[in-house]
Amino acid sequence: MNEQEAVVIGASGLIGSQLVELLLADDHFRKVRILVRKKLDLDHPKLQQHVTDFTNELDYKNNLEKGDSIFCCIGTTQKNVKGDKKAYESIDHDIPVNAARIGSQNGFKQFLVVSSVGANPSAGNFYLQLKGKTERDIRQYPFQCISIFRPSMLLGKRKEKRPGEKIWQAMMQALSFVWVGELSKYHAVSGSDVATAMIAQSKQNKNGVHILEYKQMK
Repeated sequence: MNEQEAVVIGASGLIGSQLVELLLADDHFRKVRILVRKKLDLDHPKLQQHVTDFTNELDYKNNLEKGDSIFCCIGTTQKNVKGDKKAYESIDHDIPVNAARIGSQNGFKQFLVVSSVGANPSAGNFYLQLKGKTERDIRQYPFQCISIFRPSMLLGKRKEKRPGEKIWQAMMQALSFVWVGELSKYHAVSGSDVATAMIAQSKQNKNGVHILEYKQMK
């Protein structure tokens, strides 16, 4: 699959912002289209920005257009949605699943999505259950390849302040010697490593569904 046309959803986040930079610098990708809620301060000859209403089916479909690979890195936090679980679900579940549905209709071959270690639709934890349902619902669409990335704690500098997360990042790094063998999937990983792994996976021209955790991403 040479000179891909890529779409990124969630381009302003920790992983998505680094992913866009890497895609723009990579000659393997002839065009990079990002769907955003508000325009980002980015400019590049290969870059197209589409301000999108993700709740509007026609707007979503027209802006997604056609291409080869969809990279979905979108996600929110309880703080951002003020504890509203329906709002949380509309972002972390509906936007990715609708992208998969529309993308499969538009002829995309690959769908690559960031989920979470421990994702399970039957989990007792709301976040892990939501991620598990998102994975399950994406897998029903007939892409040539679906790649699901399950990082644990993400390392890197975010645009918004998350003081509690910084404490957890420090703890996870200090306990890195614990995450070996079967526990290695809980090892903290940088957003740039996840973005790099997503691009590398998109170039493999694989078939089927693939789950990538810490070892596979590194």
